[in-house]
Amino acid sequence: MNFIIIIALILSLPAFVLGQTRSENSDNRSRIFSEIASSASQVETFSCDFLQEKYMSMLDNVLISKGRLYYKRNNRLRWEINYPATSGFAVNGDQAKRWEDDSGRTQTFKVNQIPFIKVFTDQVFSWARADFKRLKKRYHIKVLSDKPIKLMLLPISPQEKKYLKNFQISFAADASYVSAVEIHEPDDDFTRIHFLNTVINHPLNDSLFN
Repeated sequence: MNFIIIIALILSLPAFVLGQTRSENSDNRSRIFSEIASSASQVETFSCDFLQEKYMSMLDNVLISKGRLYYKRNNRLRWEINYPATSGFAVNGDQAKRWEDDSGRTQTFKVNQIPFIKVFTDQVFSWARADFKRLKKRYHIKVLSDKPIKLMLLPISPQEKKYLKNFQISFAADASYVSAVEIHEPDDDFTRIHFLNTVINHPLNDSLFN
């Protein structure tokens, strides 16, 4: 489930290599981070479809998954895959549940009991809140483009470097949500996730997260 390293990025060249000064770099980074934070502060809910493409050197075919993502402020999240099989999980604060088939059976637990769900939800909530202070403790953040905004994150932790080379996040034109994520692993396998049909601040029933 490498897609959960999320929301949830790719180039090896430093950002702003086209003759800008360090001061200009810093000013531009600050402006971009401020733009993302301003847009994120206005988002109470979002929902979208996603298309996940997994590229592996040992396989000739691309592995495709499809599903939906729901988010509601105050740490509520639902990630569901409906193709090629049914699975997913829902988080409401520190409580969570997950399912893996069409039987309707679910498993409930505390979020911190399942490491991959804890990592994934921490990433989504950090981006939803534009919590750059927290993100910068774990990643070197580079700006690849400012129109539209595209960022590259490189892990700082030696432990995280074992499974993550870098990842790239592309934002919508108004910076209000992430439109695509690309995750690169040390062996050069990578996963690309497109977020489609995004709807911002439409009411979401709390039952989605319970």
